Amino acid sequence: MGERGVSKINLGSTRITSASCLSEMKARQSARIAEIRDALVAAGFDTLPKQAAVLRLSKSTAWAVLRAHHKSSGLSASVINRILRSPELPPTARRVIEEYVHEKLLGAYGHTTPALVRFRVQLGYPVHPLAIRDREHK
Repeated sequence: MGERGVSKINLGSTRITSASCLSEMKARQSARIAEIRDALVAAGFDTLPKQAAVLRLSKSTAWAVLRAHHKSSGLSASVINRILRSPELPPTARRVIEEYVHEKLLGAYGHTTPALVRFRVQLGYPVHPLAIRDREHK
C-alpha cells in the first residue's frame, strides 16, 4: 500500500496506482472463480457433494472455492493442482481454471511480482529469469 491507501500494482510494464482499479481486478478474479461453479453446474454437478467429488476436494474446501468470496490472494496453487489432477473434471471447468491460472500469472488480478513468482513455483512451472532479476533489484 502506498500513501493514503492507494495500492501500487505491476501489470506487465504498466504501473497501476488506483485503489478502484485494484477493486476491479479483484472483482474480475472473483467472477472468473465463479465461472468454475457455473461450468460444473452446466456439466451436471449441481450439488456441493458432487462438486467436491469431481474437484477432489473436501466439501468445506469446495464450498470455499465455489462461493468465490476469497481473500485477495484467490485460489492457492495447492488447491489448483489438486483440482487439475482430477480425471473427472469437466473440460469446460478445466479450461476456466487454466484461464484463471494464465491471467493470474500475467498479473491480471493485482498480485505482486514476488507473490506471482511463489505461485508459479508452487504450480511447478519454471520461473522466468526476468522475474528473478526484477525481484533482486527491488
